[in-house]
Amino acid sequence: MYRAFIVLTVVAALAQGSIIMPRVPELDGRIVGGEDTTIDKYPYQVSVRLFGSHICGGSIVNNRVVITAAHCIYSMLGANSYSIQYGTTVVGGNNNVVAAERIVKNENYDGSSINNDVALIFLSSDIPLGATAQPIQLASQVPAAGTPAVVSGWGTLEENGVAASILQQVPVVIVDPSVCQEQYNGVNEITEAMLCAGVPSGGKDACQGDSGGPLVANGKLVGIVSWGVGCARPDFSGVYSNVAYLNEWIQSNLV
Repeated sequence: MYRAFIVLTVVAALAQGSIIMPRVPELDGRIVGGEDTTIDKYPYQVSVRLFGSHICGGSIVNNRVVITAAHCIYSMLGANSYSIQYGTTVVGGNNNVVAAERIVKNENYDGSSINNDVALIFLSSDIPLGATAQPIQLASQVPAAGTPAVVSGWGTLEENGVAASILQQVPVVIVDPSVCQEQYNGVNEITEAMLCAGVPSGGKDACQGDSGGPLVANGKLVGIVSWGVGCARPDFSGVYSNVAYLNEWIQSNLV
């Protein structure tokens, strides 16, 4: 099933005291085939929250800015609908939460092709940096195919499974874009703004619920969890926003 990693939230459900989250399509990104980890190993990882509930992942750029996927952000909702949770291994609760003040989505984001899938969340107050909350350097060069990488987030342990509350990590490798395009022929175009990663045998991937989260190689943020087909399926790499390609846009909007 085609998925482009976000939980679609029905705002009207708030009137009934709950958030209904249909997946049409499944735009969300949770970790499959990973293992439990702790936030001190991934201190740049945050949870992006809508109306107080986790919907996506994100990464700390500096003490006032988080980077995530554009498809995690609903243009019809104000920035005050969003917040982030930092410095936590177990997602949820009300500790370490900072409200969003302003959100900038890439103006060239295309919801059909999931191209240019990046957004910046400007916070209402500083993240207190420390051992469990640190910015990550943004990649300026695209990693070569075969480069080891790691993706992290809170998520289901299998496609359409139950979400894990403990932070997960999974090792993957960068996939050549031409190979990735062959995998997705007839599904979607792999553009320069996209980066692919996975393992040929499947079983390790981002999946449902943590879009916007980090793909890191050599200590730098190289990708943002974006979309794919199913979760951890053989011969279908995960697709990420290409941070090096999008870095000029990111830097120009940080000022």
